[in-house]
Amino acid sequence: MTRIPFALRAGTALIAVAIGTSAGAQSNVPPPDVQQAPATTSDEQTRGGDIVITGSRIRRDPLSQDQPIVFVDQDDMAKTGLSSVNDILQRLPSSGGGLNGKFNNSGNLGNPPDGGGVGAGSAEIDLRYLGSRRVLVLVDGLRYVNGSSASGVPGSTDLNSIPESAIERVEVLQDGASAIYGSDAIAGVVNIITKHRQQGFLASAQLGGYLDQDDGHTQNYQLSWGNGGDGPLQVVIGANYVKQGSISAGDRAISRFPAPYSTTCADGGCSGFLPNGRYAGSLFPGGDATLIAPVLTRPSTPADFRPFVSPADRFNFGPFNFLQIPLERFGVFGTVKTELTDNVNLTLKGVWNQRKSRNQAAPLPFGIGVAAGITPVLDSTTIDVTNPFNPFGVTLDSTNFDFILRRFVEGGPRRFFQTVNTAYGVATLDGKFSLMNGDWFWDLNAVWGQNRAHQRMLGNINSNNLRTALGPLAVCNATPGCVPFNFFGGAGSITQDMLDYVTFVQRDNSQQTTWDFTGNVSGNLFQLPGGPLGLAMGVEFRKLKGRFDPDPVVAAGFSSDIPALPTRGKYNVKEAYAELNAPILSDVPFANLVELNGAVRVSDYSTSGSTTTFKGGLNWKPYKDLRLRGSYAEGFRAPSIGELFGTASRFDQQLDDPCSSHPGNTAPRRFQNDATVRANCIAAGVPAAGTYQQANPQISVIVGGNENLAPETSKSWIFGGVWSPSFGPRFSVEVNPYNLKIDGAIQTVDAEVTLTNCVVNNDAAACALVTRVNGNLTQVSGLLQNIAGIETKGWDVNATYRTAKTSFGTFGLTWNNTFLRNFDVIVPTASGEQVISREGTEQGSPSQGFPKWKSIGILDWDHDVFGATLTGRYVSKLKEQGGNVMKSRFYTDAQIRFMPSFWDERFGFAVGVNNLFDTKAPGCITCDINNFDPTVYDVPGRYYYARATVKM
Repeated sequence: MTRIPFALRAGTALIAVAIGTSAGAQSNVPPPDVQQAPATTSDEQTRGGDIVITGSRIRRDPLSQDQPIVFVDQDDMAKTGLSSVNDILQRLPSSGGGLNGKFNNSGNLGNPPDGGGVGAGSAEIDLRYLGSRRVLVLVDGLRYVNGSSASGVPGSTDLNSIPESAIERVEVLQDGASAIYGSDAIAGVVNIITKHRQQGFLASAQLGGYLDQDDGHTQNYQLSWGNGGDGPLQVVIGANYVKQGSISAGDRAISRFPAPYSTTCADGGCSGFLPNGRYAGSLFPGGDATLIAPVLTRPSTPADFRPFVSPADRFNFGPFNFLQIPLERFGVFGTVKTELTDNVNLTLKGVWNQRKSRNQAAPLPFGIGVAAGITPVLDSTTIDVTNPFNPFGVTLDSTNFDFILRRFVEGGPRRFFQTVNTAYGVATLDGKFSLMNGDWFWDLNAVWGQNRAHQRMLGNINSNNLRTALGPLAVCNATPGCVPFNFFGGAGSITQDMLDYVTFVQRDNSQQTTWDFTGNVSGNLFQLPGGPLGLAMGVEFRKLKGRFDPDPVVAAGFSSDIPALPTRGKYNVKEAYAELNAPILSDVPFANLVELNGAVRVSDYSTSGSTTTFKGGLNWKPYKDLRLRGSYAEGFRAPSIGELFGTASRFDQQLDDPCSSHPGNTAPRRFQNDATVRANCIAAGVPAAGTYQQANPQISVIVGGNENLAPETSKSWIFGGVWSPSFGPRFSVEVNPYNLKIDGAIQTVDAEVTLTNCVVNNDAAACALVTRVNGNLTQVSGLLQNIAGIETKGWDVNATYRTAKTSFGTFGLTWNNTFLRNFDVIVPTASGEQVISREGTEQGSPSQGFPKWKSIGILDWDHDVFGATLTGRYVSKLKEQGGNVMKSRFYTDAQIRFMPSFWDERFGFAVGVNNLFDTKAPGCITCDINNFDPTVYDVPGRYYYARATVKM
């Protein structure tokens, strides 16, 4: 990894002494450039006048926008030191996190049931903790293409596919907007506004890293150019290159072992898949054994085995993982706009982006035997008596062994390499015409976008070849390339010839394509007492197509890792909408302004039929200093291609089998105590003597898509206000209580519920989904259904203040907060429904925290050629299931800036430190892999950076 220059170390050390913190100065007031930049695909010929702001398609004064919107512009982004717009947006208090560069899951833990894959290397935005699938991402007011993960067909957008140098600002609507934009806009809308006008060159270079640990180095280079001016031809082009270095889990105290901040396997979590092997059955000492030491110079004998000792023999897989994945992104963009006539414009836009990323996991855990629970091929594999490495003189099969487990250290860590290519193009005709004594605006848009992903995995085993290599020696000798496999020699006993035969390079591919055609018209119908009655209406036709093609070895069921099958699907939708804004009163006592607004959208899906959504709102200014507003919005989310057409995917869930008589079983020992349970278990093949003990607590759960899924529906209410007192013209306070309810949320019945319904209630449909081999629980199946509900309530509270210019400069303060009052998930159970309250808790696997209070406070100072930003970020405590309390955390960031006047302010320099005081993430016992929640907390360590900017 390239070392960060000494200048970076010196500069950031200076700031660490000088001051204390930095992050983006997100504002709930439109930045000045909103007066001159659009929220749709053209510049709308409205510079200095009314424009479109996210959440409405009716033009209005940007300073009187009446919806809860957060604006993040280029200056805000530069103050964070972060290299991804997604990481910046995930700092918003209303953000629930989402995938980012701290996620190291490439599917080795299993694929989620929604058919979207794990999204390795992706970056997604989640609002209100409702999931990234329920956030609509727009680029200049038009839909962007969904991501592609090479492990499924996602229903979310990968923000790593958009070059940051193309971005002018981001508008985040924190309210439902399905009546305006259609599907997915349940939790909110993220509208990325690209550069449409620029004068000359703008370039920047930033270097950063965790210098105390000398890792996680990043490089970020941005370049853009525009011909500027007001001529008939406007051109903006640019490029962006980002390189992010890895951080190893073994280099941070929190993640060196599977238990947080542990220094030994005695604290739990280490694996029973051992480099020297683990052997269970009647042939082995104590019925559960391992090797005394590796046997490398001769075949092993029964005397080489000893009883397995836990936890001393267990394997620490922690150091192999990444806390921050390495990735590279290169993207280019271009916008060309020309005036065809005085009132008609043509705009062409294009984006191409390539992302290369890598994930890593410990060497492959694999095994054979009926109780191994890995794959059907491996679970039924035997070791023939003629295998030259079999020390027992008999064939090993289900009569004399339960499982043989091995950690495949000779093959090295499992490494997953992703390459994702994104192409996105837009053609727009827009213009205006006169009607009803006013200007009406129209636009026609054609959008095409495609994501293509390829993932290459090293370190996997072809189980069919392994079965041959363990089988009769004569068969192996007659099979080209086959070399007998040594399962009994321990670490280092698997030779290169053995590796060459049993391993393969896994190659998975996926692709997702979007076609979107829209037409909009807007203008004023006639004058009302409070102003003109605004109308916008339009139509849309959209087609989505996706596929996932796993490696042929995987599709055939011969992988030793997570199985997968191909997925293919497509659908289209036809939509029409209308929106009204009626200012019914203005400039009268107690009604400086009263506006009513509403929208309706009709959508017809080729998969689920028609649906209609409404939105209505009130905007009331009793006097000019106070604005009160309220809205009611209906929303929906159409099932994604993965949810509709996804073939069976697997994830591993911790289950307690009621049929098990294992004394450590945490479920009630119903087999011994309940005659009905005992009878049902025996009927399913469990030994009547009560000798069955569940060997593996993690059971494969197989879930497939469902073409009969209906859209999720939602209802949301917001009522709040903004106070901007006349006596403090640079001060404002905003309060927005919200309430959002989702019905028919798409998920599968929990596997524990299915298992209970079968064993306890003898439900035939449930029992058909439970697979046992000789009584051993090996698999539970399911189907995605519209069965869950979610209800969340809370408040967004924000304040901003900026001083007038003084001899000491100008000061600005922004304070944004989200208070989570309730987050209830309603799920079906064996006896009805269960309400799970998530507020203030950590969900665990998959990692997702629900803090009751998230806050970010930003203090800015600017004086002549100098500037500084100090930021504090607060997260309230979280409680895990089981009682572990993750205490609150406060992060501090800082940046200082310098723009020398003797260069005509063409050059700028900045240095900064994120997490200045090296605040450590709290340990999380139930979180995935790295023992902290990457949706809530920073990677441990101080991040230093330095940036230079030039304008020509």
